[in-house]
Amino acid sequence: MSSNAPVIAAVDGSEHSLVALQWARGAALRHGAELLIAHVLPDHAQLYAGRRASLHDARQPGEFADPVGDWVRGVLGDGPALPERVRYESLEGSVPEALRVIGSGALMLVMGSRGRGGFASLLLGSSSRAVASTAPCPVVVVPHAERNAGATTATTASEPSAGRVVLGLHAAETPDDVLSFAFAEAAVRGTTVQVVSAYAVPPAPALVIDRPFEVIPPEGLADEGDGVPAEREMLRSQTERLAPLRTRYPDVPVEQAAVPGDAAGRLVDASRSAALVVVGRHHPRRTAMSLQIGSVAHAVLHHAHGPVAIVPTLKDDV
Repeated sequence: MSSNAPVIAAVDGSEHSLVALQWARGAALRHGAELLIAHVLPDHAQLYAGRRASLHDARQPGEFADPVGDWVRGVLGDGPALPERVRYESLEGSVPEALRVIGSGALMLVMGSRGRGGFASLLLGSSSRAVASTAPCPVVVVPHAERNAGATTATTASEPSAGRVVLGLHAAETPDDVLSFAFAEAAVRGTTVQVVSAYAVPPAPALVIDRPFEVIPPEGLADEGDGVPAEREMLRSQTERLAPLRTRYPDVPVEQAAVPGDAAGRLVDASRSAALVVVGRHHPRRTAMSLQIGSVAHAVLHHAHGPVAIVPTLKDDV
């Protein structure tokens, strides 16, 4: 990743995108990066631009007024400190495609979980889902206020994930780029990386018939009181994967956790107090426009209470 890579904030004039803009501003300051504010013009503005270009009518204004640009400049002008470099771009095309193109080479792209046109009942808007599935850079999705309402400082400060960067790690599958992103974020924040991996627990034979799947508690698998073999093996696999990152980031504290059962549920719980949850984007079939991101990333993205970073394999062609 280039040292000049910008932090991109995708905005549309909604309150959801304002939250994402402020999160991106903080990220750009922490990383010493440029803040690039991107707005995909609405259809009527794009039609106007196309009509003017085809008619070559010099009497028409050269540019369609973009109220979102004016709104952003007003918000930033009245807000807290800004990065040294701030740039604004109006884009044409569909939202996912325009942001996919501009995201090439970005440090990260930050957007709200819902846009101006989203239904209030939706946990995640279609544009956010599509961008997180196809962008060539890490995508940070910042939840709207309703989803984040319960994650207050008073109720989360004492929780085990409070203020940490939480990394969802599949020891055998998660790409190195995902680990690197999580450690880099923890380094600029001066916080801990909390690594969470899940191990499978078989159902008890008595519970298989006519009952939903249930897991055996860890103590049920203990061998001679020394702990759960599956847990110990998962922690060993974690340690092997984390060794190069510990060497590269010696000042970043690391906490390891191996939990039985559902990784997504544990990560969603951690999102109530974590500074950021980081998961990898896993495509069962790697195609440029695949909208599948993996079951854990999908669940966390839809239900997290705090910011979630979906990180692709950055060296792949996308």
